[in-house]
Amino acid sequence: MSDEELLRSRGLRVTRPRLAVLDVLAGGGHLDVDEIARRVRLKLDSVSTQAVYDVLGALSRAGLARRIEPAGSPARYEARTGDNHHHVVCRSCGEVADVDCAVGAAPCLEADNTSGFEIDEAEVTFWGLCPSCQAGRRSDG
Repeated sequence: MSDEELLRSRGLRVTRPRLAVLDVLAGGGHLDVDEIARRVRLKLDSVSTQAVYDVLGALSRAGLARRIEPAGSPARYEARTGDNHHHVVCRSCGEVADVDCAVGAAPCLEADNTSGFEIDEAEVTFWGLCPSCQAGRRSDG
């Protein structure tokens, strides 16, 4: 399905900024708004940061982008949606990587007390040091 068809299937108008943001997110990673805006400007020349925020909000509400907010970091966005994956964040450099949920049963969706909520997703953030920061720590020691 083309990006145009994808937008229409979710009830969104097809606009150049939406197409550009989808293209940037399709490149992978966990990008903050400033990086997304920088990459979009390479494609469109002129787009405001507010327009990028607006597009990301619309894409997130439509399930075409996922917003993650690691503690102490700006919000980041990714194209991987519709599954129950988690993230690992480097305490030193802030790099973010995906962590798949347990294969088979998803124990993270079986909350002890849901207070009447119907749970459809869990967000778990693992923290540690990425391989580059580990190597730097070893070479400093």
